[in-house]
Amino acid sequence: MIARERLRAAAAALALALALSPVATAPAAAQLTVFDPSNYAQNLLTAARSLQQINNQLQMLTNQTQMLANQAKNLANLPASTLNQLQASITRTETLLGQAQTIAFNVQAVEQAYSANYGQAPSAASDTALMALAQTRWQTSVGAFEDSLKVQAGAVGNIPTNASAMNTLVSASQSASGALQAAQAGNQLLALQVQEISDLIAVLAAKGRADALEQARAAAAESQGQQQYQTFRAQSGYVPGTVAMFGPN
Repeated sequence: MIARERLRAAAAALALALALSPVATAPAAAQLTVFDPSNYAQNLLTAARSLQQINNQLQMLTNQTQMLANQAKNLANLPASTLNQLQASITRTETLLGQAQTIAFNVQAVEQAYSANYGQAPSAASDTALMALAQTRWQTSVGAFEDSLKVQAGAVGNIPTNASAMNTLVSASQSASGALQAAQAGNQLLALQVQEISDLIAVLAAKGRADALEQARAAAAESQGQQQYQTFRAQSGYVPGTVAMFGPN
């Protein structure tokens, strides 16, 4: 603003000087000034044009300054960030999944467990060994249901954190001063959705694991029961027959 006022003052002084400058002077001896209206008008027009050029330059500088200010707003970073909160929520869920009892969320671990405990009951195994296998499967199912409840509780515990993060991001998005801030707010909202979807997947995976292990336990128990029955028949010579409960009719 100061530079603009100085330029305008200089232009006005130049116009005044040009307007008042004499066109021609009489010989030194006479010391008489001759006023030329045509020349005066030309000088005044020249001064006006010079002042208009200066005003145009000032307007151009003003526009450039505003453009730079707008660019600075578009490049400003979002002051709010919820990434640490979201990462902490994801870490808690991952920790709960990593604490899975007996059988981890791992393909190799599942294969080994099924091969050892859920396959066909061995025909030569003793009753004690078969009971131990049944006990192991029961404990695995109970542990899986406990794991499922823990993951569900962890996902529910993340809800207040997610709600706080959402409020922060929505407020930051609505008050964004530039394109970059709006984009960053939108990206963090997408990250929040990804975190919530991760919690949902974890809950479904834990619940599905518990259900699958219980179904496998029931199937293994049925197979083991059939095997024990066959062993009982072979060892005792038992032959099933028809039994009359109330005597002949």
